[in-house]
Amino acid sequence: MKTALVTGSAGLIGSETAAFFAEKGYRIVGVDNDMRKYFFGDSASTAPNNDRLKQKLGDSYESHAIDIRDNDAVEKLFKEHEFDIIVHTAAQPSHDWAAREPMTDFGVNAVGTLVMLENLRKFAPKATFIFTSTNKVYGDTPNDLPLVELETRYEIDPNHRYQNGIDESMSIDQTTHSVFGASKVAADVMVQEYGRYFNLHTSVFRGGCLTGPAHSAAKLHGFLAYLVKCVVRGEKYTILGYKGKQVRDNIHAHDLVNMFWHYHQAPRAGEVYNAGGGRHSNISMLEAISAVEKMTGKKAVVEYSEENRIGDHIWYVSDVSKFQQHYPEWRYQYDMTAILKDLVSGASAS
Repeated sequence: MKTALVTGSAGLIGSETAAFFAEKGYRIVGVDNDMRKYFFGDSASTAPNNDRLKQKLGDSYESHAIDIRDNDAVEKLFKEHEFDIIVHTAAQPSHDWAAREPMTDFGVNAVGTLVMLENLRKFAPKATFIFTSTNKVYGDTPNDLPLVELETRYEIDPNHRYQNGIDESMSIDQTTHSVFGASKVAADVMVQEYGRYFNLHTSVFRGGCLTGPAHSAAKLHGFLAYLVKCVVRGEKYTILGYKGKQVRDNIHAHDLVNMFWHYHQAPRAGEVYNAGGGRHSNISMLEAISAVEKMTGKKAVVEYSEENRIGDHIWYVSDVSKFQQHYPEWRYQYDMTAILKDLVSGASAS
């Protein structure tokens, strides 16, 4: 039986990956020590997701509460198993939290990724390695694009080269990333380097807003799932700057993991892909609030703050055409409406 190692296995993308690859007949070795609870509090704990995975996958799922910064523990795991694929999703994912504890943020995001890569090189050089990076590696450079303010959103000048979305050619230099973005840049570049320098099948997927009902959303991370949770529960939601017209592309966890699957069938060395909802699935904050109110029949309790987060994007839409050219059989299965319905259903059931 083929074996997949999934870090952050009880998180949004990790749990989706575990379930997806288990259905493909893989044995899943999951690594998750629930640091999300440390980052964002009890309500963001991934323990319930881990319990659901154990129940759903049974003997095909093996769970380890390992800290990815612990090389000895990770090395032991690599020595005990022969991995065909490593999907590395474990991370500290918040702008704001990273500024509180930069050492922890960099340790988890950058050093933890290096630990995984070095064990890949030593013990599983034929395996596929997938890293979930972020569009924050581009920093706030997207805010320099020619944007037009419309009634409910900002949009890019229709004649600009990025009208169909931002592609991988955008520079990651001379920009404000946030501390979180900088630690992810370090990991992102190292994943590329291990692929190119050591000729390993490593890949970087620079996600837009990743979402799905398994998202343990919190105030500091997971805007769409957190918004839905607030509306369903009647809790206050705070819009941070840009008049609520900031635009994000959203990709459902299933569609992203399906990208991983297609890449795994024909892996390349040191590759980079932007991975978001693109023009297929994007929404502004104001539009999202309106849509969720209509779906739930509930009025959102909204507060507005003029102060946006440092390095936050005004408009970000991914161009996924490079991935589609390399893997033309991949298709989106969720549009914006389907994503919101799934989130509302999940929040209402919890």
